[in-house]
Amino acid sequence: MLELLEKAVMTTIGVAAITQKKAEELVADMKERFKLSEDEGKQLVDRIQAIANESREKVREMAEAEVKKVVDRLGLVSREDFDRLSKRVQELESRSNL
Repeated sequence: MLELLEKAVMTTIGVAAITQKKAEELVADMKERFKLSEDEGKQLVDRIQAIANESREKVREMAEAEVKKVVDRLGLVSREDFDRLSKRVQELESRSNL
């Protein structure tokens, strides 16, 4: 039963956008409607939050990968490369001023 409710909730509200407060409000409503115990309600909140966190992490990873592809395609250097090259230029400039 909890699994069916979980699927209905996820389909209805969109996993990535759910907040802790919203999950708790939703579960309070579900507990009343479906006569869930306190423990079942807590399990449902925990599961919803776990799924939401996993989804946010996947979205973040996908966004990072896409940004990296664009940066590579545009031929931009990373901050690390820029800092390394900047330091090297400073070293060379200080040597040439001797």
